[in-house]
Amino acid sequence: MKYIDAEARNELLNKKLEEDEVFSFQCHEGLACFTRCCRNLNLFLYPYDVLRLKNRLNMSSDQFLDTYVDIVLRESNFFPDVLLRMSENEERTCPFLDESGCTVYLDRPDTCRTFPLEQGILFQGLAGKATDVYFFKPPDFCLGQYEPQEWTSESWAQDQDAVFYHKMTAKWAEVKALFRSDPWGQEGPYGPKAKMAFMATYSLDKFREFVFNSTFLRRYKVKSDVLRKIKTDDVVLMKFGFGWVKFFVWGMKVPYLRLR
Repeated sequence: MKYIDAEARNELLNKKLEEDEVFSFQCHEGLACFTRCCRNLNLFLYPYDVLRLKNRLNMSSDQFLDTYVDIVLRESNFFPDVLLRMSENEERTCPFLDESGCTVYLDRPDTCRTFPLEQGILFQGLAGKATDVYFFKPPDFCLGQYEPQEWTSESWAQDQDAVFYHKMTAKWAEVKALFRSDPWGQEGPYGPKAKMAFMATYSLDKFREFVFNSTFLRRYKVKSDVLRKIKTDDVVLMKFGFGWVKFFVWGMKVPYLRLR
């Protein structure tokens, strides 16, 4: 996912796929390049990716993060990126790849579903609403781009069961974009406030425990229907966490949460 700001927008948008623009692609075991794209990746994982994968593997969020990801805070960034850790072998393969292909295919990350497209997020202003744009950018070795099957970005998303993934990625992008400026002050991006923001977005099991087994509900008034749902619904809890970060870090109003 690329963030597209105003300065770069015009140049990049000249290269994007139009809504009804067609591209050709098909991936299958008969291609000589099959699974070559699953090696030596800088694969960003977004919160919904982690949720799906940790549930698929029957792990807690923290177990998944400890086992499968690298958490990287880049220079001049104020919230860390979460990247899938490649296997320690010569080809640096995806840890979920075997000889037959992807072992977590039904729960594969948004980036994998979107390939060979690259998703961009277009913002109107720093905290503006996120809009998806797509670029057709298969690597040179990819033979799937020469297959006859044609798609639009919309039909490809539907075929790959990526529509809901895209929606969750866009919701996360609206939060992540806020961190292009520094909210932490002297506490810095490794302080307790930053750790709580990370917990609320990437460590859902711990965040649920924090909501229900700490002083959280004595400090915050949460709408009763939302409170009931977040006890068992991970997606509702994730959206709640996104809203809480906006409120807790940035002081932004959210409709279902306020201080007591």
